Amino acid sequence: QVQLVESGGGLVQAGGSLRLSCAASGRIVNVNAMGWYRQAPGKQRELVAIITSEGSTNYADSVKGRFTISRDNPWNTVYLQMNSLKPEDTGVYYCNIQLRFREYWGRGTQVTVSS
Repeated sequence: QVQLVESGGGLVQAGGSLRLSCAASGRIVNVNAMGWYRQAPGKQRELVAIITSEGSTNYADSVKGRFTISRDNPWNTVYLQMNSLKPEDTGVYYCNIQLRFREYWGRGTQVTVSS
């Protein structure tokens, strides 16, 4: 079992910054990637950023140049630095870890960006 606990969400004005953290614990082996997803009200959950075991990163087009994903080695904590936040970034942000045979999700942290 793997447990993921997100933190760092909150209310921020447009143009502001937040840093999300995802603390991972448990049997963390054979990790393929960890990532951040978000879900806005009435919308499907979407990928925001992902970092692979090789250190490669990938971002949604809407956040490129504004968000940065990073991790502590080996996989204790994954971060999402969010700058120049926009109201459309509002949503619940979920941490995800992909192991060889299954994946796990955190419970999410709310991010609200006011205009």
